[in-house]
Amino acid sequence: MEFAHIPVLLDEVLDGLQIKPDGVYVDGTVGGAGHSIEIAKRLTTGRLIAIDRDEDALMASAKRLEAFKEKVSFVHDDYKNMLRDLDAIGVGEVDGILLDLGVSSYQLDNAERGFSYTKDAPLDMRMDRTGYLTAFNVVNEYSVNELTKILWDYGEERLARRIAENIAEAREKKTISTTLELAKIVEASYPAKTRWKYGNPSKRTFQAIRIEVNGELEKLQDAVTGMARRLKKGGRMAVITFHSLEDRIVKNAFKDLSLACTCPPDFPVCVCGKVQEVELVNKKPITASEKELKNNPRAESAKLRIVERI
Repeated sequence: MEFAHIPVLLDEVLDGLQIKPDGVYVDGTVGGAGHSIEIAKRLTTGRLIAIDRDEDALMASAKRLEAFKEKVSFVHDDYKNMLRDLDAIGVGEVDGILLDLGVSSYQLDNAERGFSYTKDAPLDMRMDRTGYLTAFNVVNEYSVNELTKILWDYGEERLARRIAENIAEAREKKTISTTLELAKIVEASYPAKTRWKYGNPSKRTFQAIRIEVNGELEKLQDAVTGMARRLKKGGRMAVITFHSLEDRIVKNAFKDLSLACTCPPDFPVCVCGKVQEVELVNKKPITASEKELKNNPRAESAKLRIVERI
């Protein structure tokens, strides 16, 4: 299956990053290279570092970026290890960083990856298939309390307890092995009258389990903060999120970096020593235009936040 990728908020990202032909840029979630190919086109003597934890994504992006191979370095890793990876290849401060934190269209559409609740496949959901933890482990091995917490915290699922209990009851009779088996349990946990009121009832459960499997929120704020500090003065960082939990973490990280002294106003002198490190390019998140939504409905929940190093 081809690693298809329609880049979300492409024009807004390119405008926001203000790409310099001789700059050094990092795409921490290169995916199918939808954003990266446009960044690479704008480089002359510059360099692009393309990172992804998904080996399929890296192979696909290498193919798409073949014409720019002398400008591009590929790294198989989690973007949260970006600073370590940059050190390893001798890259210091950079001119721009992009993170697109959504699940790629390829991962959703490729049934065997186990991300979709509408296509039957083994319960997997790993972005990095060399990792140990899978959705199968979470669904069949986590306690009711652990499942409830994940569904509530990561999926904001109001029926978290009922779904967790129904999963536990079902796995007592038979191991839950596939995505559609799990989806049917979730569907049955909803009252028939409201089951489809807000779209597919499995959406929040699958999101929560995917976040757990891939540790998507773990150390996210620290990672974003560290990356922003790796920017050159005037360098920019753009982050696209797809759900409120991620967006809140990114928003808070950027806000903290944009604040100067945090001492109480009645202190005669600053004792905290905090200095402003970035400027918020957009105080409110940038969202997709109506035109983009017509062409790519998956952009509906995308939010873009950009900062500039000062």
